[in-house]
Amino acid sequence: MRFLTLSFIALLFAGCAGYHIGPVRPKFMTGVETIAVPNFKNETLIPRVEVLMAGAVEQQIQLDGTYKIANSDRADAVLEGKIVEIRRNSARSVHGDVLTAREYRLTVRIEYKVTKRSTGEQLAHRTVTGDTSFFVDPDLAGDVISDERQAIPLATKQAAINLVSQIAEGW
Repeated sequence: MRFLTLSFIALLFAGCAGYHIGPVRPKFMTGVETIAVPNFKNETLIPRVEVLMAGAVEQQIQLDGTYKIANSDRADAVLEGKIVEIRRNSARSVHGDVLTAREYRLTVRIEYKVTKRSTGEQLAHRTVTGDTSFFVDPDLAGDVISDERQAIPLATKQAAINLVSQIAEGW
């Protein structure tokens, strides 16, 4: 009876041998618990979007909870990024007028790299995109530029979600 009880307890604990509590970081981010996010570089013609992007990435890192935000001099790694492209494409035209667009697709493309602060070793270097759609009412002579400006925060937020997913989950 004692042998049967011990066998049952051993099987019970053996089933959980591979699990552990807490964030599971990807292999390339081993040893990184804190990360610094300085302002991104902006290679587009849209002003001040680099601060918006860095803020969106910091917010997503905090929401994800895998890493903690720290200053550049105290962090285990530094995430540097640059906004390479912000592109607007027409997605849907006005019925009866194919030259006038009603819906646009806005895409933000970002290149980033994660560097280990202590050694200078580059842990990751990838490209990520974020996109959203926005509508313009052609009957009201909608201003495409101002509507695009309102859609940029949504696209940067989506890019930040994709970026943090890559560094926190490895994909």
